[in-house]
Amino acid sequence: MSFYFTVLQWSFVLIASFIIGVSKAGIKGIDMLNVLLMAVVFGGKASTGVVLPLLCIADIMAVIVYKRHVEWQYFKKLMPAMVVGVLLAVWVGNGIDEAMFKKIISVIIVLTIVLMLFLENTKDAHFPSKYWFSGTMGLISGFTTMMGNLAGAFSNIYFLALKLDKKTFIGTAAWVFLVINLFKVPFQVFVWETINTQTFLLDIVLLPALFLGFYVGLKLVGRINEKLFRKLVMIITFLGALLILFR
Repeated sequence: MSFYFTVLQWSFVLIASFIIGVSKAGIKGIDMLNVLLMAVVFGGKASTGVVLPLLCIADIMAVIVYKRHVEWQYFKKLMPAMVVGVLLAVWVGNGIDEAMFKKIISVIIVLTIVLMLFLENTKDAHFPSKYWFSGTMGLISGFTTMMGNLAGAFSNIYFLALKLDKKTFIGTAAWVFLVINLFKVPFQVFVWETINTQTFLLDIVLLPALFLGFYVGLKLVGRINEKLFRKLVMIITFLGALLILFR
């Protein structure tokens, strides 16, 4: 990987890093844009190796800030299926080319939109607590987080369905993704080989943008009430899914 980016490419990766910070601070759904910008510069699969260390650092910051706001029961329900999803994605992703990788991501985005529409129109208030629902969402989240760091859309749907309050939503998601993103690192390093010395050095350069984004995200979260937060997450996730699908 070369550091000889154009001004536009540098703009994309800096903005993407800023967005990662904003998202992990609590403005959920906006991370879809980071996926798009990084993929434009590096390609779909290669971009996952650049993004993952930044996600891990932002997850650590989020856990520190929201450590008191976590529902461990939902963490425990999601985690086993997410691990299986990651392992499945490692196997699938290691044997496909970039074109097929993009097609899989497109299918995932369509599924995201369908699930969001289902969530908004269902009359069953009990299904979110069912193990089949948490298992399905965990499996899809694990698969998508490995394939393209797109699990945020599915975890947003899951936590919205549970109707968690703002801080519990953010805090529980922070713990879930800190653990699962750290779990992904060895596979990105040794199997896919998308994390290396060059990507690590690039991530160091991008840290100031990440920190600034996290600070801005915290300020924004503090100004958003519970009702608006829920609507905002839903709208941003939906628009982000459409943006990636039709990019």
